Amino acid sequence: MLTICEEGMCAGCMACADICPTGAVAIEPGVDRYRPVIDLDKCIGCGRCRNVCQQLHSAGLREPVEWWQGWAENPAERGASSSGGFASAISRAFAESGGAVCACAFSGGSFGFEVVDDADDIDRFRGSKYVKSDPSGAYRQVRCLLKAGRKVLFIGLPCQVSAMRNFVGERLGGRLYTIDLICHGTPSPQLLEMFLEGRGYKLGDIADIAFRRKASFQLRDGSAAIDAPGVVDRYLIAFLEGLDYTENCYSCAYARRERVSDLTLGDSWGTEFKDEAGEGVSLALCQTEKGDELLRMARLKVLPVDENLAAANNKQLNRPMERHAARERFLQDVSSGVPFERAVQKALPKRCRRQDIKRVLIRLHLWNPSGGFYEMRIVR
Repeated sequence: MLTICEEGMCAGCMACADICPTGAVAIEPGVDRYRPVIDLDKCIGCGRCRNVCQQLHSAGLREPVEWWQGWAENPAERGASSSGGFASAISRAFAESGGAVCACAFSGGSFGFEVVDDADDIDRFRGSKYVKSDPSGAYRQVRCLLKAGRKVLFIGLPCQVSAMRNFVGERLGGRLYTIDLICHGTPSPQLLEMFLEGRGYKLGDIADIAFRRKASFQLRDGSAAIDAPGVVDRYLIAFLEGLDYTENCYSCAYARRERVSDLTLGDSWGTEFKDEAGEGVSLALCQTEKGDELLRMARLKVLPVDENLAAANNKQLNRPMERHAARERFLQDVSSGVPFERAVQKALPKRCRRQDIKRVLIRLHLWNPSGGFYEMRIVR
């Protein structure tokens, strides 16, 4: 079997499949890793797949020039966002200025990428996604827009931004603006499907899904919480503990202070603005003039942040998530048919037990959760 990058190192960015002129590259997803496979009957040996691979050729990392924190000035924008609303406010301003925005949106049971140029459509991109997304088709679409003279803002994980920069190339890169999101790591969508099916839901039947919310924010009517507010469900426990990411995430080359994008966004964990933390405070690392332009075009409250404090509270600005000691056992269990939640319970018994106790206390009205929640909610 002919492949592209080293076994277990594929990030599932899909750029190799998008760039192949003969459709010879297919990505085989699994619960623990993605495998790029080349069909030798179709391959013409052009080498484009290897040249675009961000694992083999990183687009280049840059030191942040400025570190900022803050929030969207529009209270509705901020309130509806997972963090401080920087990504939404910047995307909206970029679209209003005549640019196109490409980012991840949940639709039809999958986490794919869409391109919009109407500011009213920016809400489709809102919210954290704790699962591996699929940028298939986005690379060609963005390159086509750039060739037509359009400015494009691409928002994705660092590996996806690196792949996009490789795909577009330097000649068209002047009109490409990039934002990468500080990433812990991402699980295969197959694991999310296993979890939801155990709760009686099919991913393809769900109209919307969210993984985080604030105490003051609810999804639109028709939403259903997977668990009691304040209780972290088994899927999110596995995610937060780094139990179920794909193999490449544990040796990620982008989990460091140097960044691959024009602007890096995340949560300003540990912010000194404690009174604002409940409403969400964004962290922004600016690497280039284009990154500074993005910050200036949006209506944002921008404040300085101590970079060492910010990095200390965002571990993936220093190193990748460590592979959990129970990961292999967990993967063996789910691969052999053990229900997802039972497999998480076996791998992380103490963490699960604490959430079970919380659930009982909430039902007995002995504990009232407050603040922001890691809480999965779905809309059918």
